[in-house]
Amino acid sequence: MCEFRPISSPFPNWRKGSDMNLLRLCMFLLVPMLSAQASAQIDTLQTESDTIVCEDTIISLENTVAGSKEVLEETVETIDDNALQVQVKGFLDTYHAVRTEGKADWMASRTRARGELKLEKGAASLFVSLNAIYNGILKERTGLELREAYLAYAKGNLDLRVGRQIVVWGVADALRLTDCVSPFDYTEFLAQDYDDIRMPVNALRAKYTMGAVTLEAVCNPVADFFILPTDERNPWAIRLSSSPLPYTIDLESGKPEKRLKNMEFGGRITVNLSGVDFSVSALRTWNKQPAFCPELSANGKSLRIVGKYHRMTMLGADCSLPIGKFVVRAEIADYIGEAQSVGLGQNAVQRNSLNALAGLDWYPGNDWNVSLQYCHKYTSGNLDGLSAYRNAGLATARLAKELLRNTLKLSTFAYIDVTNGGIFNRFSASYSLNDQIELTAGYDYFHADKGKFQMYSKNSEAWVKMKYSF
Repeated sequence: MCEFRPISSPFPNWRKGSDMNLLRLCMFLLVPMLSAQASAQIDTLQTESDTIVCEDTIISLENTVAGSKEVLEETVETIDDNALQVQVKGFLDTYHAVRTEGKADWMASRTRARGELKLEKGAASLFVSLNAIYNGILKERTGLELREAYLAYAKGNLDLRVGRQIVVWGVADALRLTDCVSPFDYTEFLAQDYDDIRMPVNALRAKYTMGAVTLEAVCNPVADFFILPTDERNPWAIRLSSSPLPYTIDLESGKPEKRLKNMEFGGRITVNLSGVDFSVSALRTWNKQPAFCPELSANGKSLRIVGKYHRMTMLGADCSLPIGKFVVRAEIADYIGEAQSVGLGQNAVQRNSLNALAGLDWYPGNDWNVSLQYCHKYTSGNLDGLSAYRNAGLATARLAKELLRNTLKLSTFAYIDVTNGGIFNRFSASYSLNDQIELTAGYDYFHADKGKFQMYSKNSEAWVKMKYSF
C-alpha cells in the first residue's frame, strides 16, 4: 500500500520574525543571480578566437573521454568474459504415494537431493547435475546418480556439447515421435514428472546457427535403451497376466554390443521464421523399447521373455504455429525397420510404421490453459502373429488453471488409449508457499480392460510431494 507523507521543509530551523533567517534567505537568492550575471559578462568579453579555441578544446576532450570509455568498456568486458563464473543451485524433494484400490500399500516413497554446478570461463563451460536418492521401496535405487555432466563451448554461431546430456527433439507434449535420442525411464511408469522420465545419453552434440536456420548434429557412441522394471517388488513391474506358464524376463542379453559400429547418429534442421517454427530430422538408432520374444524352457514348464533390439531409421518433421490465443502443433515420424514383438518361438521381425500427431493449445486468458493432442500409428506389412495393431491411436488432454496470484496451480492431464479404451489421468494441485517451497497433492487414476494400461488397472494412487529449491 502506498503511503503519502508531507514534504519536509528545506529550512528546518525557520522561525517567524527571525531577522537572521531573513538575511540568510536573501543571500540564498542573491548569490545564484550574481553568479549568473558575472558568467554572462565574462562570456561577452571573450573574443571569437578564444571561443574557437575553447570549442576545439572541449571537442578534443570529449573525444578523449569517449575513446577512454570505449577502451575501458572493452577491457572490462574482456575481464568479465575471461573471469571464472560459478553457479550453484538445486532442490530437495520428497514424494510418497499410496494405492487406493484394494490393499492400501505403498506405491512410492522416495526422497531426492539434486545439486547442479555450472562453471563458465569465456566461451567454455562445465555443467554437472547429481542426484542423491533414498528410495524406501526400491532399495537398489538408493544412492548417488550422475544426471548430467558435459563440457560446452558456445561462441558466435557455434554451440558444442560433449558428455552426458539430455537431448529433446520435437514439439509433442509428453508423447514421443521424433524425440528418439534420449530414452525413457519407466521405473514408475508415467506416475512421475515427465522431466524425470527422460534419460540422459553420453553424446556429442553440435549446433550451428545461420540467421533463421539452425543445423544440429548428434552422435551417441554407445546406445541407451528404455528402463523397464521387472522386479516383482515394484508395483510398476511388467506383468504378463495372460501368460499360461510361469515366466522370467530378460532385457539384457538382446542388447547390441557396446561397439562403435553400433553407435547412434543423426541430425536436425530447424527454421525459425516470424510466426512459425518447423524442423526436419533424421536419426540412425535402435528401437529403444524392446520387442518381446517368448521362448519355451527345455522342460516345457516355464517361459523366458527375451527383449530384442534392432537397427532402425527415424525420419521426421515437426511444426509449431501460434495463431492468436492458439498454438497449433504437428509432428510426423517414419520408423523404418522398427522391431515388433512376436509369438512363442519366433524371432523379432521388423516393420515400417508411420506416426503422426496433431495438437492444439488454447490460452483463453485469466491463467487458463487447454491442450489436446492425438497421435496415430500405422504399421505396414504382414502383421500375422505380431502384437502390433495396423492402426493405433493415443490421445492426451490437459486442463490447467492458476489462482491466488499464480501461487496455486490446478491441473489434470490424461492419456487416453483410443484403440483399447483405457485411460490414465493425473490430477494435481500445487501451492507455492514462497519462491523456494512448493507443496503438491494429487491423484492418479487408471482404468483399462486391455491394452497398455491394463497391467496397471489396480494402480490408482493418492500422492503428496514437497519441493524446496535453492
